[in-house]
Amino acid sequence: MKVQIYGTGCAKCNMLEKAAKQAISEMGIKAEVVKISDINQIVEAGILATPGFAVEGEVKSMGRVPSLDEIKKWIKAKM
Repeated sequence: MKVQIYGTGCAKCNMLEKAAKQAISEMGIKAEVVKISDINQIVEAGILATPGFAVEGEVKSMGRVPSLDEIKKWIKAKM
């Protein structure tokens, strides 16, 4: 499973990456966290505001840092 974090390295982007890794760890699953900072890739994914969060390429949120529970719910739905 791949989880994508879209952002250019802002504080919220880093917070989201940390939260995603924490959620994966707490769930005890294997998932790769991929950080995408290339602006062209961010635009291609349809991200209008960073940070963006996607599971298996499906965008789940943008412009905010979702809660751990939200992240876990989205990951679980793709399992």
